Amino acid sequence: MNILIAGGAGFIGRRLTHALTANGHKVCILSRREQTCQPAQDRITHLTWDGRTTSGWGESVNQMDAIINLVGKSLANWPWTSARKREFQQSRVEPGLALTEAIRSTSQRPKILIQASGINHYGLNGEPAVEETSAGDDFLARLTVAWEDSTKDVEKLGVRRCIVRLAPVLGKGGGLLPLMALPAKFYLGGPLGNGKQATSWIHIDDACEAILYLLKDGNASGPYNLTSPEICTNEQFFRELTKSIKRPYWFRTPAFLLRWFLGDMSVLVLDGRGVLPQRIQELDFQFRYAKVRDAFQNLFSKTTG
Repeated sequence: MNILIAGGAGFIGRRLTHALTANGHKVCILSRREQTCQPAQDRITHLTWDGRTTSGWGESVNQMDAIINLVGKSLANWPWTSARKREFQQSRVEPGLALTEAIRSTSQRPKILIQASGINHYGLNGEPAVEETSAGDDFLARLTVAWEDSTKDVEKLGVRRCIVRLAPVLGKGGGLLPLMALPAKFYLGGPLGNGKQATSWIHIDDACEAILYLLKDGNASGPYNLTSPEICTNEQFFRELTKSIKRPYWFRTPAFLLRWFLGDMSVLVLDGRGVLPQRIQELDFQFRYAKVRDAFQNLFSKTTG
């Protein structure tokens, strides 16, 4: 397949590109940053865009069998000012609308579009959520709704659309894991707040394999939660993390201190809601790292590449 990845130069995009090319696919990376291909990367091409219009790349969609939209400014950017929140919104909605316009303007449309989203879609409180659970009404939930809606019109154009609601992705070289592990590396490892809040996550290899799975399954459409089937507490999560990097687990960070320092961003670590990957498990997808202990052993093992 010829696959266009918008946001392919990012943390998830890089690993996904590797997985796709290893499976014989050709990948075109759509990025705001200019990239150069290495000679060995004969299955990878690069296109530059502004993230808002189809200028300079729109016609390439005619050659694509699939599009994967991963574009969205990381929520790890601090502080969450009003301007930063607008950036979160614009960085998700404008690229989605541009991709939709590019598909509308083509004569040969892709068969599938995979749209990234997040498990914050369900809000921060309540019983464990599945794909049928209603959207929340807080800032993060409304952000995911706008993100998903940015490409919904491709369905009217006959394009199969899958929405992948991602939990925080654990992997080396990016994402939230290096930041999460930093206090523990300085011997300050422990739970955040009371430690009882649900903490959902997914290993980057499972996230990429799940996306490949949805690409191959011609009947798959609609939302899919990409999160480990294990729901753990923040306390359990950080206990396993400190054990994996051989650091003590003893320092509890008070909730009031995190709220004072992080402001609105503190909801990412102090609030949580369990989310289950019901629909992708119904497709018989098998997680390689279903337990957080196994994920950390893989990521922090000295023999891991």
